[in-house]
Amino acid sequence: MIFASDNTGPAAPEIMDAVLRANEGYQMPYGNDDIMPDVTQKIRDLFEAPEASVHLVATGTAANALALATLANPWDGVFVHRIAHAEEDECGAPEFYTNGAKLVLVDGPDGKMDPARLDAAIRATGDKGVHGVQRGPVSITNITEIGTAYSLDEIRAVTDVAKSYGLKVHLDGARFANACAALGCTPAEMTWKAGVDAVSFGGTKNGCMGVEAVVFFDPAQAWELELRRKRGAHLFSKHRFLSAQMDAYVSDGLWLRLAEQANAAAAQLAAGIKALPGASLEAEPAGNMIFAHIPRGAHKRAMAAGAKYYLFPFNASLEGPEDEPIRCRFVCDWSCERETVERLLTLFRG
Repeated sequence: MIFASDNTGPAAPEIMDAVLRANEGYQMPYGNDDIMPDVTQKIRDLFEAPEASVHLVATGTAANALALATLANPWDGVFVHRIAHAEEDECGAPEFYTNGAKLVLVDGPDGKMDPARLDAAIRATGDKGVHGVQRGPVSITNITEIGTAYSLDEIRAVTDVAKSYGLKVHLDGARFANACAALGCTPAEMTWKAGVDAVSFGGTKNGCMGVEAVVFFDPAQAWELELRRKRGAHLFSKHRFLSAQMDAYVSDGLWLRLAEQANAAAAQLAAGIKALPGASLEAEPAGNMIFAHIPRGAHKRAMAAGAKYYLFPFNASLEGPEDEPIRCRFVCDWSCERETVERLLTLFRG
């Protein structure tokens, strides 16, 4: 009963089989393997973007930081939601890889950037001339950091503001597949057709061992991204193992099927939590991540039986009134079974 993260789950069998096949014989290093051209073409086809540049890295933090470093100058501000992963969970990597660009925090309900507040933040940035940071790219996250999803119209509302100032837009898609599954849209509809310039197309949280694709829809900055990836120590020498994972991931709709499975498990869990006495959801989840408030007594029963998930704050005590709600987070991965969800809910019910 591990609901701490979708990083805790196993790699999908199709991914493991692909890695084992890639291990046979010899391949040229550094992205010159025989698999990578197929990966590039498949991702271009998936995104309906025949000229897109595709670059593989092993972590979501690297994907985000390298993409933003390519889009931003060191003297720019990068506009992100106040609880964006780039702000709260990347240990300053965007600032480090951009060589000093400042994250400008923008509020908005349900983990989503409010377009009016974004407009105000952009207007207030760069108004000091040489004495202040300049306007840089906008970065949004889908699925958001509290499990909600930007609709296509909400993405366009944000990108419209950015484009009105001539700014690029990056999409942090660590749970990109979960968002597509939730919205019932295509990758193209959620990215360049909605005004997104670059995307971190995540695989690690959705059944891969560790691979993310940085996709630029305008290939003009592809060489800069290549140089930044190498200089930032994220160009894999045995790149074929990244290529093999991504090749299997985007073949035969695997990326979407795995996300649909994870989303279905989360929907089952969310419905059960809503029915618990004294429990509530912080926001209506769209994908595979749930934030909720559940009575302390229910937490104690579940954790005593071996359930693992996060309480917020992390140092929240299980000592105290049994009926006091404590904030928590659950994430379902592709392999989460209905029986496992029901077992957790039974423990919560007591």
